[in-house]
Amino acid sequence: QVQLVESGGGLVQAGGSLRLSCSASGSINSISAMGWYRQAPGNQRELVAAMPTGGSTNYADSVKGRFTISRDNAKNTVYLQMNSLKPEDTAVYYCSANTITGATMFRYWGQGTQVTVSS
Repeated sequence: QVQLVESGGGLVQAGGSLRLSCSASGSINSISAMGWYRQAPGNQRELVAAMPTGGSTNYADSVKGRFTISRDNAKNTVYLQMNSLKPEDTAVYYCSANTITGATMFRYWGQGTQVTVSS
């Protein structure tokens, strides 16, 4: 199993920046990819950014050029740097980790952290 703990959310004005952190523990060697998702009230959870182990990152079109995902393997931590924030970025942000065991993929979730962008 993998445990994920997020931090770094908060309230920021439009145009500001925040950095989210997600620390992983447990069976971290089984992680094949980590990412960030978000869910706004009334909306489905959507992918924000993903970083496969050894692969290239990908971003939702709505955040390209503003958000950056990065990973510190020594600290087992993934980050989401969010710049030029907009009110529509307001959501609960969730860290995710995919593991693959044989032919089975499983996705773990953090508890979520609230990001609120005021106009």
